Amino acid sequence: MMDRDTFVRLLDDYLEIASVSDYGPNGMQVEGGPEIRRVVTGVTASHALIAAAAERSADALVVHHGIFWNHQNPVLKGALLGRVRALLEAGITLCGYHLPLDRHPDVGNNAPALRDLGVTDLEPFAYAKGVSVGWKGCFASPISPDELVARIERVYGVANPTAFLHGPDEIRTVALVSGAAQGEQDTAVTENLDAFITGEVSEYNFHIAQEENIHHLSIGHHASERIGPKHLAAWIAGEFDVEAEFVDVPNPV
Repeated sequence: MMDRDTFVRLLDDYLEIASVSDYGPNGMQVEGGPEIRRVVTGVTASHALIAAAAERSADALVVHHGIFWNHQNPVLKGALLGRVRALLEAGITLCGYHLPLDRHPDVGNNAPALRDLGVTDLEPFAYAKGVSVGWKGCFASPISPDELVARIERVYGVANPTAFLHGPDEIRTVALVSGAAQGEQDTAVTENLDAFITGEVSEYNFHIAQEENIHHLSIGHHASERIGPKHLAAWIAGEFDVEAEFVDVPNPV
């Protein structure tokens, strides 16, 4: 068990939120009870995930996508009101970490996933709000496009990711930016990388992959952002005197 404010402060410091400008507030978004014994992590603070956290008697819910964003309608109504009400009724503290969880080298959505894929010599890649959010690196030995697809399926637990395999027969260099980062395909092309991995896909990605001879792989926005919350739950459980569990609420997108 630990004090809520201490828990939030240490989490904020570890994820370095003070150094990141973002599309919404990072850190505590809804204040719950004063003590933390059990923590649930997840991708999005949907009503379903909040309910799952309440069922597990969680004192804190830590997510990648919180419930407040810049320029949104601040009126508490509809889905937003439902989420806030559910959190308050359960006494759950909500913390959201968006870009800080994308970019973190140890518990983020990108660097740990690349290491799991067998990528080494990681360097920052792609920028949002003035900070790097993705990572790039190389394989110790070149792999085939089919092998890259197989590794993605294994690491992310997905089947048949969208794969535009128009790059070289041997893949040496690759970049990964989770979520809706399909536009960073252009950055990968500019940096002469063999493959680019992201969450979402747009119509133009197919043509650019063909015309620029690059492999483009899209896992799904949600699936690409489970890695960080999973690693964060393990870190919380190991670092603090609390229980922590990653809970996945499936999303096909």
